[in-house]
Amino acid sequence: MRPGWLRRTHTPASAFVAGRARRRTWFAKVYDAHFTFVWRSARRLGTPEANLDDVVQEIFMVAFRRQDEFEGRSSVKTWLYGIVFNVVRAHRRELAQKHPEVIDGDRRADSDRLIDGGEGPQEHLSKREAARFIDRFLDSLDEDRRAVFVLAELEQLTAPEIALVVGARLNTVYSRLRLARVEFTQAIERQRARDSRRTP
Repeated sequence: MRPGWLRRTHTPASAFVAGRARRRTWFAKVYDAHFTFVWRSARRLGTPEANLDDVVQEIFMVAFRRQDEFEGRSSVKTWLYGIVFNVVRAHRRELAQKHPEVIDGDRRADSDRLIDGGEGPQEHLSKREAARFIDRFLDSLDEDRRAVFVLAELEQLTAPEIALVVGARLNTVYSRLRLARVEFTQAIERQRARDSRRTP
C-alpha cells in the first residue's frame, strides 16, 4: 500500500495526459487568434526582417512554456504583448552588441506584407506610403517611447495595461505617450511641408 502522503499527491496518468491536452488546445487557440498581432507587434517594435520569423517563434515558445502563469487578470493580448516586448527588447540589445549594422530601419520587414492585397492600386499605394511613414517614425523613437506609442495608438491598449506590460509607473506611461504624440505631430508637419514643396 502507498503511504498516505503519496496517495494524496499522486496524479493519475490519465489526468496528466488530459491536462497536457488542455494546455495544447488552449495554446493552439491563442496561436491562431493572435499570430498576426504578435508578428505585427514584433515588427513595429523594430525587429529586423531577417530575424522576424525566429523572434516570433521564440515569442510563442516562451508563451507556451509560461501559459500556466496566465491567470486571467489581464487579456490574453496584454499578456502576450508583455512577452513580445521582453523578447524583442532582449533580441535587439543582443543584436546591437554583436551586429549593430543589423539594427537598421531599411532592413525591417516590408510594409507591403501588412497591406491587403485585394485593394485597388491607388488605395494600396496610399496605405503603403502611410505604413512606411509610420515605420520611419517608429524608428526615430527611443525604445521606451516606441513601445508606449505602439501599444496606445496602434494596438489600442489602455494606459494601465501599458504600464503592466512595460513595467513602468502609470505617470511615466502618460509622459512617454505625450512626448511620442508631440513627436508624431511634428513628423506629420514635416512630411506635409515636404509634400507641399513637391507639388507643382
